[in-house]
Amino acid sequence: MSTQRARASRVTDDEINDLILKLQALLPHSNQRRTSTGASAWRILKETCSYIKRLHREVGDLSERLSQLLDSLDNINGVEVEQLRSLLQR
Repeated sequence: MSTQRARASRVTDDEINDLILKLQALLPHSNQRRTSTGASAWRILKETCSYIKRLHREVGDLSERLSQLLDSLDNINGVEVEQLRSLLQR
C-alpha cells in the first residue's frame, strides 16, 4: 500500500467523534451534549453495546411469545396462522 493511499484510508479524530455522536443520538435517553474526551466516547460505545444486547434479547423474547401465540392459534385457524408464519419468515 502506498503512503498516500494509507493516509487516505485513515479515519480522522473528527470522523470518529462524528460517528460517536451519531451513535449517541441513537441511544434512548442519551445525553445530547457533545463528546470531547475518550472517556465519554468509551462510555457511549459501552452503552451502545449494552443497548444492542438488550435489543437482541427483546427480539428473542418477542419471537418466543409470537411463536407461542401462533401455536395457540394454530388449533383455531390453521390456514391463517400458516399464512402469517410464512409472511413473518420473509
